[in-house]
Amino acid sequence: MGKRLLRKQGRLSMSFMDLHNYDEATKSTSPDAVEEFVGEFEMSRTDSSVKLESVKDNETQAKTRKKTYDSACAATGQFEMMNLYSSLFNQCDVSASQILLTQADFKDEFRLKNLTYAVDRLLSLGIIPIINENDAVSANQGYADSTVFSDNDSLAALCARNFKAEVLLLLTDVGGVYDRPPTDKDSKLLSFYARDTSVKIGNKSNQGRGGMSAKITAASSAVEEGSNCRACIIAAGSDLNAIRAILSPWYEPAKDEKSKGTLFLTPGSDLEAQAIQECMAEKQGRGSAASELTRQKAIAARDQARKLQNLPYPERQTILNAVADAIVFHKDALLAANATDLENAASNGTAMPLVKRLKLTEEKLCTLASGIRQIAAQADPLGVVKSKRELAEGLELSQITVPIGVLMIIFESRPDSMPQIASLALASGNGLLLKGGKEAAHSNAALHKVIGDAIEDGSEGKISRGIIALVTTRSQIAEML
Repeated sequence: MGKRLLRKQGRLSMSFMDLHNYDEATKSTSPDAVEEFVGEFEMSRTDSSVKLESVKDNETQAKTRKKTYDSACAATGQFEMMNLYSSLFNQCDVSASQILLTQADFKDEFRLKNLTYAVDRLLSLGIIPIINENDAVSANQGYADSTVFSDNDSLAALCARNFKAEVLLLLTDVGGVYDRPPTDKDSKLLSFYARDTSVKIGNKSNQGRGGMSAKITAASSAVEEGSNCRACIIAAGSDLNAIRAILSPWYEPAKDEKSKGTLFLTPGSDLEAQAIQECMAEKQGRGSAASELTRQKAIAARDQARKLQNLPYPERQTILNAVADAIVFHKDALLAANATDLENAASNGTAMPLVKRLKLTEEKLCTLASGIRQIAAQADPLGVVKSKRELAEGLELSQITVPIGVLMIIFESRPDSMPQIASLALASGNGLLLKGGKEAAHSNAALHKVIGDAIEDGSEGKISRGIIALVTTRSQIAEML
């Protein structure tokens, strides 16, 4: 707001040549450069002695000009910002006030006492104090170690402690604190941030000064031992229900609505102990559900394998031929899924040898289908007497081929391995638990669907797709082992 007003007023004071230069700057340079141009113009109108002193050091001159320009922007912007706040609160018949602070207001005992009294008095009258840093005076000093606060998050934490707030809510542009940058597809929102929590912080937004690291520091500071503020929540400001859901005692969440934000609590408090217990129970619940799902996959593979073993070999041959036909028939869908994996591999910088193994072609798929038909054409591998030995009269020991039961096979990012393994398992009457490389996730999923459909069609529903289970995570492997 302030920058827009300063540019407007600056243009009113420009000569024709200044206006021409300004127009050229807006066409060819960035917004920061335009602000610098306006700042230079304003500095040129100041006292000549100041100008001569600043010329001595170009770097100091640039910093001074930037700080002076930012301070002026802050001063002009405050008026417009409070007009906006006033119009918004007036719609709700709520009165608002403004308090601008610097670090000196918290360091000086007399100022802090008066500030605390003013805030308490405003709140007792139902007037909302809008507290902000007095940038016009502090000149956006930033992150000096000696400052009491360096951004709005640390200022909020400081106010929460000094004004004895019970809860602090920090709004940001993401859902809360994630275990890794939210742009990572595998990132998870943390419902509770404990003292020993470790997270990976990504690049901060260009809309603020602090970033998530500053918010975590401010939240931890707000609830530190000795503070009256017992809880702090970092939540998404874009969520219009965030404030109501977190602070309202009568909010009813929608069906399947997840908890909002990340909770910080005073270390060693009863609330923290309760939150830790709830998190552990939640993890155990998720773990139990995941373990049960993995167990059901293994049981289904075992049950379907027993049914397969009892089928006559000609019916198993029919299933194999159905799988071969399905791979050729659905080749376009399989190649499309494989193309997605190849694109992801290229963007992730996957090594070229791995990419070559990952790639499927129409020729590869036809070769796979031909190989499966060759397996189907062979003799029944089950019930074959490999050797026989008479141990005593009327007692013979025979070595006969039988199914193993359920095989768990982990293979690399080579999707053509799945049809090969599946055909051998089907021919020998075994169930399968398969874990392929994550680089071939889309290809494996597409192949698993095609093979599963073919098994059900080829067996006329006698054998379900559950005979071949696709395992997608390492945790599932550990549970099965």
